[in-house]
Amino acid sequence: MGNIHILNTQHLSSEKALENACDWIAKIDRGLSESEKKSFQAWLHEQPDNLDYALKAAKMWDKLDDLERLADIFPKSQNQRRKTPILRGAIAASTLLMLTLALYNLNGHFSYQNGRMHTDASVSKYHTNVGQIDTITLPDNSVLAMNTDTAVNMKYTEHFRVLELIKGEINIQVAHDTSRPLSVLANGKVIQAVGTAFNVEVTKDSTELIVTDGKVLVEDKSTNQFTSDIANNKINLPVTSLAIHKGEKIDFHKNKNLKTSDAIIKLSSQDIISSLSWQEKKLIFRGEKLSHVINEINRYTDTKLSLDNNNKLKNINVIGVFKTNEIADLLEQFEKNFNIQHTKKNKNTITLYLAS
Repeated sequence: MGNIHILNTQHLSSEKALENACDWIAKIDRGLSESEKKSFQAWLHEQPDNLDYALKAAKMWDKLDDLERLADIFPKSQNQRRKTPILRGAIAASTLLMLTLALYNLNGHFSYQNGRMHTDASVSKYHTNVGQIDTITLPDNSVLAMNTDTAVNMKYTEHFRVLELIKGEINIQVAHDTSRPLSVLANGKVIQAVGTAFNVEVTKDSTELIVTDGKVLVEDKSTNQFTSDIANNKINLPVTSLAIHKGEKIDFHKNKNLKTSDAIIKLSSQDIISSLSWQEKKLIFRGEKLSHVINEINRYTDTKLSLDNNNKLKNINVIGVFKTNEIADLLEQFEKNFNIQHTKKNKNTITLYLAS
């Protein structure tokens, strides 16, 4: 295989199954013929886990309603087993939402002075530690997933919804509300939607945006500028703003103005699955260089990995799936599959090198 190495090969069949599930969701979205319904039913019965992959792909693309319309062709035993957990989850989510709204109504205050909107709504702050991944239901029933080492400030009022991404990465499933758009502030950009799903990651110098459902608008605007706009009731971004659609990705560089020539990349379903696999506490690598793999892994652990100054080592291509919390397993796989040894320089630093 040359310079391409496979890590945890037993997981590749899972990635293939998820890829097949995404293909089926795309077909279901545009409508299945009778013969395709039979083929889909046959695929569901091929492996016990195929229904799980179909549900996971549908959730990722926000297409659970489409699957519900085909419930009569699901494997019955699997379908029945899921009814109670889903109901319990809905009840728990409803209870959490009611409690959150109750607390919010106690703390939020709104007023108008001289035609300008003033808000005294309290700011809620959320963060995750290194290696921690968390999911939160927001007061409007939007769902916020936070990746490792992430910090978010949230301010909600009856007129606007604002999340300021201080650091890290989030995925947001936006509850639909045309009267109150949701805005994410990140590195001098305002990313705005009324009911969609997207992923935002900020680093020191750039911001990555991936849209998985619907459309979002993006404008150059600092936090102070947008706060001023809100005070003057200018909440909605203009329709001339840069639009990013479902299945597209764009990288913005900090302190550089938006340009229509900024590269908008079309993503495959596999690309999106890989990019969002952190929500399952997994990292999927599809041929990335080892140097990139190490940088990603280091985001999830206080024990930092480094590479020996060896270009051959740095340029090894890795294919596979890695659980974010299993450094020991990763090191074992490196040694087994790549002939890569490691040495501990100190308590929190491990150096990798090619065995002679």
